[in-house]
Amino acid sequence: MLSISINRHLPRSPRLITSLPGPRARDIVERDRAVTSPSYTREYPLVVARGEGCMVEDVDGNVFLDMTAGIAVTATGHAHPEVVQAVQEQAAKLLHMSGTDFYYEPMVELAEKLASRAPLPGNARVFFTNSGAESNEGAIKLARYYTGRSLIIAFLGAFHGRTYGAMSLTGSKAVQRASFGPLLPGVTHIPYGTHASLDYLEKQLFPAMLPPQEVAAIVVEPIQGEGGYIVPEDGFLQRIRQICDRYGILMVVDEVQSGMGRTGRMFAIEHWDVMPDIITTAKGIASGLPLGAILARPEIMTWPPGSHATTFGGNPVACAAGLATLQLIESGLMTNAAKMGELLQAGLVRLHEQFPRVSLPRGKGLMVAIDLFDDEGNYDPKLRDRILQEAFLHGLLLLGCGKAAIRFCPPLVIDSDQIQIALNIIKVVLSNLDC
Repeated sequence: MLSISINRHLPRSPRLITSLPGPRARDIVERDRAVTSPSYTREYPLVVARGEGCMVEDVDGNVFLDMTAGIAVTATGHAHPEVVQAVQEQAAKLLHMSGTDFYYEPMVELAEKLASRAPLPGNARVFFTNSGAESNEGAIKLARYYTGRSLIIAFLGAFHGRTYGAMSLTGSKAVQRASFGPLLPGVTHIPYGTHASLDYLEKQLFPAMLPPQEVAAIVVEPIQGEGGYIVPEDGFLQRIRQICDRYGILMVVDEVQSGMGRTGRMFAIEHWDVMPDIITTAKGIASGLPLGAILARPEIMTWPPGSHATTFGGNPVACAAGLATLQLIESGLMTNAAKMGELLQAGLVRLHEQFPRVSLPRGKGLMVAIDLFDDEGNYDPKLRDRILQEAFLHGLLLLGCGKAAIRFCPPLVIDSDQIQIALNIIKVVLSNLDC
């Protein structure tokens, strides 16, 4: 049993009191190795006991500054008191009563708020899921159902999940697909983010091998997540919208990582003033409870009862957390994400100017990344991984993505002091590694 008090507040900067990992952490890591799937990826031996805001404490009492938010999930920070209160109050009343078969108000209320906030023409309809992968699975089904077509276009570098349909859309890493075939048929991948890619689609693929009248959907991340936090060229997303309109194809936007205020807008697609047909979301929607959603134009979401359902999607406790999360995002955290993102990028520009192996930053809001290069200008994933490990040993939690990128996706409650702490730690690590 852990002897860590849950009543005292955590410090707002890292505090390391043992070597890493500490003795309790080492013990739990060994226990984990004996019983859990080897398919899990663990960046470093962090064993978390509790969290508060942007800080997490491990089982040995070490405190870390978290720039990962559990992969962009804890949008309102760890254990935000308003989210915790909403969860506790709902859990005391009703834990589960499948929204597929019955009704309860938290599910309806959250659907109303999401429907009115979604950047879709008209008032959207909502289907609740348990995860981003499940949202994307449902979007595939809905697009095929509505259009009566079977083909789907996705992008190299995309990540949409690891279940079969979502994995078939994913084009991020070969290990995610290796030995799992055959995958979902009818999916074609093209390069992401450039007008040259869309030229290739329209001038080469459509005439030669991909009849556009058989394409149900183009599925795209407005900013690629696992692919490297890649921001597309100006006009790229607008042009996808035009292609979809020209051929009767549905534009499906995956906002699983980029949505819920992370980029300074509720949905990242709003930066480009594009209205998709279907939006998928999850991660930050409920501050850590498992919840996702498919948002669609009402004339599209017309599938009949029983054609798509879920036991746990829209769970009342998760919906209560979602309502509290949405309120916090709209009442200040979305604005904070935009401001802190500018501060973070400005600091990363200064690091780029000092360390030649660090790229200029890219991203929007608190969805930001830098790449690491070797002395010849090639991507250097080994250097990136060393930086992640060294940052951990200095009390800073980071994650990689893309070919050799470090992503910064902290809780949206992060403040300017914590941004500076993170930048200072990275500067020390880069200096120690002669970058």
